Amino acid sequence: MDAPQLQSLQPALETWLERFRPCFKRAGTVGHFVFYVLGLMADLQRKSIEPIALACGTAVRTLQEFLAFYVWDHARLDRMLVNHVANRGPRGGIGVLDATGHPKRGDKTPGVAHQYCGQSGKLDNCVVAQHLLFTDNDPQNPFSCALASDLYIPAEWLADRERCRQAGIPDTVVFRTKWQIARDQVREALAAGVKLNWVVFDEDYGKVPAFWFALDQMGQQAVGEVPANFMAWVQRPACRSAQAAHGSHRVDNLTCYSPAFREQAWKRCRVKDTTRGVLYWEYKAARIHLVDNQDHPHHAGVPTDRQYWLIVLRQPATGEIKYVVSNAGANVAVEEIIRVLLSRWHVEKWFERAKQEAGLGAFEVRTYQSLIRHWLCVRVAMCFLAEQTTRLRGEKSADHLRASDGGGRDPGGEDLAARVAKLAGTAAPCVLSPAA
Repeated sequence: MDAPQLQSLQPALETWLERFRPCFKRAGTVGHFVFYVLGLMADLQRKSIEPIALACGTAVRTLQEFLAFYVWDHARLDRMLVNHVANRGPRGGIGVLDATGHPKRGDKTPGVAHQYCGQSGKLDNCVVAQHLLFTDNDPQNPFSCALASDLYIPAEWLADRERCRQAGIPDTVVFRTKWQIARDQVREALAAGVKLNWVVFDEDYGKVPAFWFALDQMGQQAVGEVPANFMAWVQRPACRSAQAAHGSHRVDNLTCYSPAFREQAWKRCRVKDTTRGVLYWEYKAARIHLVDNQDHPHHAGVPTDRQYWLIVLRQPATGEIKYVVSNAGANVAVEEIIRVLLSRWHVEKWFERAKQEAGLGAFEVRTYQSLIRHWLCVRVAMCFLAEQTTRLRGEKSADHLRASDGGGRDPGGEDLAARVAKLAGTAAPCVLSPAA
């Protein structure tokens, strides 16, 4: 944000951040937290520790220690942020799972490895974060925020305990795949009282039957893409046999050759209105059984008793094909499932804004705790900005600067310093200038 915007939001930010004061033992630490959040929101060219520290007049080393070593209960702050989202109302929303890669040079950043990076679209030296986002999917003014951000730590890291200790990764941390991290994130969000009407994800999660079964155990309705080679049955086989006639089949073959799909005509689903016109997808759908080999690890697997939706989507304009599975009941309309699936665009918008407006990938840290705290501060800033979206789009209120106030105070003026001092409960040690 530019200087006038930051100044206009200052009173609202005071009130909003006040809820997190119990997470800090010292007023000075509260001040560092406030300045770091302000720095993430400010109009800085880079939003790593050094530019933020220089902009607010704090020693770079001090801000580094604030993230790495200062005593404050970031786990409690995380829970309070999630509880705040849970208390927004009974309507609930959609949980969107996604992982994002951040290219990094060197080998000191926790979790950095040569792995697939979505940002660069290839195998790269990067850090991967696993996120659970929340959106109310409002068609006019959607609210979106991140409920959880966890570091994916490759197995090669955890096999080198000395390297982990140097990066501050606790000995209690064990290897978890991305889908296992996602499963735990959903479980913790539900336990915190967040109402997730749906959970949505791409094929990196959907391709794992165990992930579907974990969602079933939580009673969580979900929809996700699966790869073309995902295995299933349209009908339960007459007997358990190694013969191909009784085995499961790839979903791309099922949607082409199974009578349940072949005898259907393509139906059209109106998804949303866009600036280029109405967006349509064509679809066919049928109920299927997934492959369950949890109790038969050395067997090809058995069909689940429970049925799931299998939907094949076709984009008429481009010919793109998607294969989609959902654990929703048979009474749930297929078109509703499709619209929920395609609400994943919210995650793309959130990542775009978090990178541009709050420095999501601008971390330059070497400890696990610093990285987790950086992402937490980004989530705090982005949640606040999401709640202030209407005001940022031009709505006037009493605590906004007048648009005609050409000689208005700069966000680095004494008024801002006094406000931050009041929030922190201490004398303002510095002045933050977003234009610095």
